[in-house]
Amino acid sequence: MSTTQSARRTAPAGGLDRFFHITERGSTVATEIRGGVVTFFAMAYIVLLNPLIIGTSPDREGTVLGIPEVAAVTALVAGVMSILFGVVAKYPFGIATGLGLNTLVAVTLVGQQGLTWPEAMGLVVIDGIIICILAVSGFRTAVFRAIPDSMKAAMSVGIGMFIALIGLVDAGFVRRIPDAAMTTVPVQLGIGGSIASWPTFVFIIGLIICGFMVVRRIPGGLFIGIVVTTIIALIVERIVGAGSSADAPTGWSLAVPSFPDSLGSAPDLSLVGNVDLFGAFIHAGVIASSLLVFTLVLANFFDAMGTMTALGRQGNLTDESGNLPGLKRALVVEGFGAVVGGAASASSNTVYVDSSAGIADGARTGLANVVTGVLFLLAMFFTPLYEIVPIEAAAPVLVVVGALMMMQVGAVDWSKFYIALPAFLTIVTMPFTYSIADGIGVGFISFTLMAAFAGKAKDIHWIMWLISALFVVFFAHGPIMAALG
Repeated sequence: MSTTQSARRTAPAGGLDRFFHITERGSTVATEIRGGVVTFFAMAYIVLLNPLIIGTSPDREGTVLGIPEVAAVTALVAGVMSILFGVVAKYPFGIATGLGLNTLVAVTLVGQQGLTWPEAMGLVVIDGIIICILAVSGFRTAVFRAIPDSMKAAMSVGIGMFIALIGLVDAGFVRRIPDAAMTTVPVQLGIGGSIASWPTFVFIIGLIICGFMVVRRIPGGLFIGIVVTTIIALIVERIVGAGSSADAPTGWSLAVPSFPDSLGSAPDLSLVGNVDLFGAFIHAGVIASSLLVFTLVLANFFDAMGTMTALGRQGNLTDESGNLPGLKRALVVEGFGAVVGGAASASSNTVYVDSSAGIADGARTGLANVVTGVLFLLAMFFTPLYEIVPIEAAAPVLVVVGALMMMQVGAVDWSKFYIALPAFLTIVTMPFTYSIADGIGVGFISFTLMAAFAGKAKDIHWIMWLISALFVVFFAHGPIMAALG
């Protein structure tokens, strides 16, 4: 526990307080509830987005999981795992289907390797089992502790830039240039270099509001920012009728802000248990399937590691060595998210970087996670209630949080190039590749090499050498798979 936290300790007020260490961490029940709500709205887009990624593509047998079915299991697993993590690990780190991991399942496992959805989800379950074993054995904890402080700081900064970019892209402030433009520049400001859509305008207003709240240090400022921006979005949509981006590039990215016609209906949970643990090994072969599992494990393992490191540092929850107390317990529960996610056909679930929104609004304990999880469970039945909030209303919070996380850049010793280059590569690779795991992998490999070049090979922990070698295999898995046919 840090010195700052120790100074804020007072006697716990009751059983709930003692169980979640609320007062000990300088928080209150009201703050935790508010932070949990903020985290939910920052994460809720996954219930809309995950079905579009894994719910619309047919497998080799022509089976499509379906958008309503995937939405239901996505909310179910996110709710159950967020509550479980909050109660067991007692940290405010929401859990839901991992972006990037679900794309890997849909594009690589089902699209390229020709697996059925039950076979692909079977590999996700095996991935989760392996991660749980690594966590129980203490290996995951050992990896956390082997990472140099400079790399931990770089990971936090890189994730800050990553989530800021997510916010800018979700809001349409940064957009991909159409391939027809025949340009080497991949992205641009708005449309044609200008802010040409009402949703992006709403995002800018929201960013100004959230910035004001943080500057003035208004309690619950980010939550207020989301609410006010949502109200503005509802008014703007009622007046201009921007519609969905599926119909026009100037429309809203995911949810179109409007009041629902109904409160929803009973969820379809027919996908739960629709999994084939060993079918992939029969269809794709043992070697190819094992390599796919390795890819899943490495991506899942380091996505979670980077995210938990960044969130812990952001919330001042780490100890003097930069590690989370009770880390092993947290890692076991997080690994179990892949098992549950695969078993429910929601894809691997992991700690969510968007939890930084709730932490920035004051969340410090697992109670916030319980609130987030309950809201996800309610979302199964009351889907229209969270569809009122467009991603453009939550995106400003991600940008503000990204700016706050940039403050940790001072923990990197930029005067030593063997430290500066790996830190820099870690920071820029995460947003540029849209992958936390890729940024960590590039950082690990470059740090190991640069430290060795600087004559400090003996100072590098053997785990850093091992993980760097594994990442070399990870980055070369495409050619390896091609060589295996």
